Amino acid sequence: MLFPIQHHPTVFHLGPLELTGFGLAVLAAFAIAQIVCQRELWRRGHDREADAIPDVVMAALIGTLIGAKTYYVVLTGDPGAFFSRGGFVFWGGFIGSVALCWATIKYKKLNFLRIADVAGIAIAAGYAVGRTGCWAVGDDYGRPFNGFFATQFPEGAPPSTVAVMSSQFGVDFPAGTNPTDVVAVHPTQLYETIMGFIMFAILWRFRKHTHKDGWLFGAYCIAAGIERFIVEFFRAKDDALTIGLTTAQIIALTIGSIGVALMVGRRRSV
Repeated sequence: MLFPIQHHPTVFHLGPLELTGFGLAVLAAFAIAQIVCQRELWRRGHDREADAIPDVVMAALIGTLIGAKTYYVVLTGDPGAFFSRGGFVFWGGFIGSVALCWATIKYKKLNFLRIADVAGIAIAAGYAVGRTGCWAVGDDYGRPFNGFFATQFPEGAPPSTVAVMSSQFGVDFPAGTNPTDVVAVHPTQLYETIMGFIMFAILWRFRKHTHKDGWLFGAYCIAAGIERFIVEFFRAKDDALTIGLTTAQIIALTIGSIGVALMVGRRRSV
């Protein structure tokens, strides 16, 4: 590695108002998810479900925020993390979002699996866009790396310094290494963005399937589980379990298994 990428946070100032790249990416992610859901439901002729999508997306946003924070608090054991700016964990947000969306859809007396079938496409699209926000703010980066696209995060959240990598992520460095040195790492936010777009392309390709409602959401669960399982090998994490897998990988396997059950159970018999 001769010239590592030097990352700096993306921030826009509109007078006294500060807009972060993360906030803009999350906003764009939910907007794109709503557009995908509504247009696909309209294409399928499900107007009642399509008209309810703005409320469902709002439920998804609230469920994501609550679930992501709750997961992080449980993981760290720090209740004060509820009030920190960071600490939004995808799997916690996903579980919280699905739970609150299910409650909202049932309250409106609509078909949950019918909406879920197009939601998988929308979540993949939103995920790809939303992960650019992690890149913009400089969090969720990976382990030390000296290859192509290696990136340093001197102003990351937190910075990718020797001290941070050692204390928070359990990375070992040679004795005498300067704790303030900035370490080059895997830009896992970009890996996740790319894999998110691949998931979206695959699910979009199968949007006209002839199986029962919910089949395509099962396909999303499998794809999301595979994506997360892979990227965890590169992420800067220190929560490996005794069987050598992280908590996120265990959840990924569980979500993937649910996806297999959905695809098999909702497969239309010939």
